[in-house]
Amino acid sequence: MISIVIRTKNERYWLERVLKAIRLQGVKNLETIVVDNNSKDGTASIASKYDCKLIRFSNKKFNYSKALNMGIAQSKGGLVAILSGHAIPVNDRWLEGFIANFSSKKVAACYGKQEPLPDSNIFDKRDLWTTFGPEKKIQTKDYFFHNANSMIRKSIWKKIPFDESLNGVEDRDWARKVLKKGYSIIYEPSASVYHHHGIHQAGDRERCKRVVKIIETIRSKKI
Repeated sequence: MISIVIRTKNERYWLERVLKAIRLQGVKNLETIVVDNNSKDGTASIASKYDCKLIRFSNKKFNYSKALNMGIAQSKGGLVAILSGHAIPVNDRWLEGFIANFSSKKVAACYGKQEPLPDSNIFDKRDLWTTFGPEKKIQTKDYFFHNANSMIRKSIWKKIPFDESLNGVEDRDWARKVLKKGYSIIYEPSASVYHHHGIHQAGDRERCKRVVKIIETIRSKKI
């Protein structure tokens, strides 16, 4: 079985598109888990419509890392795909693109390409096109990793869960830790999604400050 964990917050507009794309995947032995942060727009009803396992928690308790840990803890698959609630698989081979990279036990995770939509902000288009290129990469030192569109090996997550003291950029912190243990991370461009707002939120300054602060914390760690 392959598990898919989706984090949501008022994602009704996008979530049905995401779940329809998941249904079209060539891999059929799937479970989908939606971890929802107190949505008020009917996101939960969309999740129920598509027979997803739904995990809810309140704004006061929300933490990006905790959301993932909660979802993965309840998953049944040995491989767990992670998606943002507004990241839509481009085609029916999205999961196959990920799965093909896990033949070696030394591969801890794989992350995929992110593409803008026609109406995405121009800054987001630039950032996605320059960050997610057409060439596959095997990373043993570079700990860039992105949980808007990724897949991890659950057995490694059990040993190294996402750090719940970090509310954001938990993906790069986790990647740094697993690389130090001798695992590798793969960038697979064929496992692609449409991501409307991109990875830098159209240059949102406050978000940038928060992300920089967390990265500085990660960079200062010795292990």
